[in-house]
Amino acid sequence: MAISLSTVFRLGVKEFHSLRTDPVLLFMIFFVFTVAVFSQATGAKFEVERGSVGVVDEDQSELSRRITAALIEPYFKPAESIRPDQIDPEMDAGRLTFVIEIPYRFEFDVLSGRKPNVQINVDATSMSQAGNGAVYIQNIIAQESISYAGRGEGVASVPINMVLRTRFNPNMRSEWFNATMAVIQHITMLSLVLTGAALIREREHGTVEHLLVMPVRPAEIMLAKLWANGLVIIVCAMASLWFVVHKMIGAPLAGPMPIFLAGIVLYQLSVGALGILLATFAVTMGQFGLLFLPVLIILNLLSGSTTPTETIPLWLQNVMQFTPTPHFVSFSQAVLSRGAGVDVVWPQLCILAGMTIICLVVSLTRFRTVLGRMQ
Repeated sequence: MAISLSTVFRLGVKEFHSLRTDPVLLFMIFFVFTVAVFSQATGAKFEVERGSVGVVDEDQSELSRRITAALIEPYFKPAESIRPDQIDPEMDAGRLTFVIEIPYRFEFDVLSGRKPNVQINVDATSMSQAGNGAVYIQNIIAQESISYAGRGEGVASVPINMVLRTRFNPNMRSEWFNATMAVIQHITMLSLVLTGAALIREREHGTVEHLLVMPVRPAEIMLAKLWANGLVIIVCAMASLWFVVHKMIGAPLAGPMPIFLAGIVLYQLSVGALGILLATFAVTMGQFGLLFLPVLIILNLLSGSTTPTETIPLWLQNVMQFTPTPHFVSFSQAVLSRGAGVDVVWPQLCILAGMTIICLVVSLTRFRTVLGRMQ
């Protein structure tokens, strides 16, 4: 029998009223798309910023002073001049992340064409700053040495002139990436929580028995929960992208938003159906939380929104291709950051559409089975 759209609409309106009476969920929706997005974007940075550096200058030459002077903000704090016997105490106390040891006769060896060694000590407990900062310092030392050694001839000693152009994020600001990925992660979380919680709430309040005696079908009940809760998530996500990510953080939204909106609809339906599927295996909200947490962690950590998918084992990459999250992350990065159109992202849209159909069918089958046992 055909699904009644008017019934789906009325059941969806009931979901709005039910959500309105739940202040905890309302606060959660507001919090994750405002405070959580802003704090996640600006609270943790992957690039080096105001790293603490100490310099042991045993050469006391013009070149060593130029290298020390080149360690400037915002990447590094003004370099501190220390003695060799201060290296271990300062790094053990966590006051210095980097210590550069410039050897005696360093300038003389550079001008003579020799290759003197410069030791860089790094505190790798600050992992993000340690890896990136060491590369920054190496480049600074190399550039200053080449420039100083070639000034007499008026040319640098390298045969090429490298020109680096950074696209899409010219200043390589990590908060631009973090902000958009935070919104995506929260879409995933709320799509699971709201739809699953809506079904659990029906059970805990005893209203599911009322639905069973009404002339409604399981498909109508499930679709009503998906469109009502999905509409709340989509509106809040788009508002968060515009007001928090774009206006407050300053990240550009490069791509056509109607295309991104279509991707959100497909993704929200697939993950929302997964939330209902999880809720059919739980009786209480506590049980649902125990099922929800590992699924959310896996989807977020292995989707490419936190770390590149290339860093995980190949077999796990292949497994994750059967989930919608990696495809939505790839789609979102292409649209929001690179301004891609339908001609570029249509494979991801097709995959999301296929996965949405599969998730809806599987969830509806399980949902019908559970309701049939309750009758």
